[in-house]
Amino acid sequence: MAAGAPRIFVSHLSGVAVFDPAGDQVGRVRDLVVMLRVGQRPPRLLGLVVELATRRRIFLPMTRVTAIQSGQVITTGVLNVRRFEQRPTERLVFGELLDRRVTLTETGEEVTVLDLSVHQLPARREWEIDRVFVRKGRKGSAFRRAKGEALTVEWTAVTGFSLEEQGQGAESLLATFEQLRPADLANVLHHLSPKRRAEVAAALDDDRLADVLEELPEDDQIEILGKLKQERAADVLEAMDPDDAADLLGELPTDEQERLLSLMQPSDAADMRRLMSYEDRTAGGLMTTEPIVLRPDATVADALARVRNPDLSPALAAQVYVCRPPDETPTGKYLGTVHFQRLLREPPPSLVSSILDSDLQPLDPDADLPAIAGFFATYDMVAAPVVDEAGSLLGAVTVDDVLDHMLPEDWRETEFHLDEEEVATDGS
Repeated sequence: MAAGAPRIFVSHLSGVAVFDPAGDQVGRVRDLVVMLRVGQRPPRLLGLVVELATRRRIFLPMTRVTAIQSGQVITTGVLNVRRFEQRPTERLVFGELLDRRVTLTETGEEVTVLDLSVHQLPARREWEIDRVFVRKGRKGSAFRRAKGEALTVEWTAVTGFSLEEQGQGAESLLATFEQLRPADLANVLHHLSPKRRAEVAAALDDDRLADVLEELPEDDQIEILGKLKQERAADVLEAMDPDDAADLLGELPTDEQERLLSLMQPSDAADMRRLMSYEDRTAGGLMTTEPIVLRPDATVADALARVRNPDLSPALAAQVYVCRPPDETPTGKYLGTVHFQRLLREPPPSLVSSILDSDLQPLDPDADLPAIAGFFATYDMVAAPVVDEAGSLLGAVTVDDVLDHMLPEDWRETEFHLDEEEVATDGS
């Protein structure tokens, strides 16, 4: 559903077929998963509970939904088929929110929730519940008619859904700090007791926890990962940047490494093994294996579309790397780099192969940290390609990875973005 598209009432999604990009049905929608927030802020729609043909119910994140139209849901085709398990911060729309008694703020009158509508936020990939369809009078089923006046109101016009701000559960803490950047939330977790830290980590969704783990000290990373179920630990590692995940895996005992790698998708596990084969503090050990790679016949418009991906860090989005097939690292022959500023100056139909910076020498995977830092300082770069002897692009090193390894190990302890007094550290 594109930004600006009409809202969708959740009752219309019950039982709707879910298709992959090839048009094959993968299952049906059985529920929606939302995260309630403090006060009157509308809930965020996290994803869908999809029932496969085998009757297994899995979680489909909204980031993997490309369209909701004409009574069908279209996905990216990439599904995690592990069984859905509800987390503490999550609520099921059909199972927990519909047919619920809430109060109209203006009149104080109790009403029954019959339906909810969701919409996609403009220029963002997030979805929210925005309106509530309620019926006055006696309680009635969410999917059958009942006597009494029915009306649709804004989410903020009712009370009885949201988390209580004074609550001490992990869900209240997460709701309070929901808008924090991952580095700031990592600082919050670092100052919690181990018990509280484990509760909050367990309640975070995989992508959010992955982002936070990347910002935590090594000891905290190992502690948190060790308290997760192994299947979930593997999912979180897959969601992390490959270089950060490989660093974390490298700190674990060999048998535990192998167990987690065996639970990961084969392609992700292969990336991890490749990164772990390089020495620490070398370009091969620091690089990510997922830079933006384009073929020579790609256009400037194609490159800009890839750069706009909100999941990319600013450093990775600063340039694209042009290579011959295959496009996945290790690629075919590396041809050169195109910098973001150059893309902005060229007509969209131009080929990226015509505006290559091919004079800049790439990094060797065995280049050590001082050599990498010198490269960044000399050429004013925020990311650099790593190319092997055969001329294949292996990945890219970003300036944040270099800084992480050049700063003192305790640098996170010396400067924080949050006043420690503002952090709730209850629970021991």
